[in-house]
Amino acid sequence: MIKLENVTKTYNKTVRAVDDISFEVKGGEIVGFIGPNGSGKTTTMKLITGIIKADVGKITVNGFNVRKEPIKAKESIGYIADSPDMFLRLKGTEFLDLIGDIYHVPTDKRRERISTLAERFELTEALSSPMMSYSHGMRQKIMVVAALMHNPPVWILDEPMVGLDPKSAFELKQMMREHAKAGNTVFFSTHVLEVAEKLCDKVIIIKKGHLLFDGKLEELEAKNQNGSLEEIFLELTEK
Repeated sequence: MIKLENVTKTYNKTVRAVDDISFEVKGGEIVGFIGPNGSGKTTTMKLITGIIKADVGKITVNGFNVRKEPIKAKESIGYIADSPDMFLRLKGTEFLDLIGDIYHVPTDKRRERISTLAERFELTEALSSPMMSYSHGMRQKIMVVAALMHNPPVWILDEPMVGLDPKSAFELKQMMREHAKAGNTVFFSTHVLEVAEKLCDKVIIIKKGHLLFDGKLEELEAKNQNGSLEEIFLELTEK
């Protein structure tokens, strides 16, 4: 459901943030995107969502070419950015209605979806308050609700667990499993290897815009039998 073919992105004509990478995330998969700070994870996610354009290469989401069919591709995506600090003057309900309007979610479906998701994240009572009054964790949770409100087949989540309390993080992981089990795609970045180990069907490791590994964790461990997953990751990314 996500496919990158020889994608490159350069900033200021000198910094190659993403360097000729290719990979595929299929339906029914939860895939962890792992790499040190500055490795190109967020840039790659912004390329997939169409927020920024690739210099060269082809990106396909749910069968739609991101460059040639951007609206259809974006309608297929639920995206959680790396910062939840946006639209803070709006009340929670106003923000979610704005997102519902953008994705043409019918009113009855919208109310049902908001109610279900807000309840799962213990956010219902806060929806009538301005998001400026929310804690970081609450802002993160409402961004999750907004991203999933139109029930998109492809989830792209940039460090989605940051700021979430343990119960909300558990709920999100459960939802990720449910989404993939239904044949959909979950692609998320994380710094927490333990999360990737327990949740992912496979991982993609990136460093300085280069793809280092694309496969199951068992395959990575089989190739490097002399250490823990953390030691393997550190050895791989510090070379």
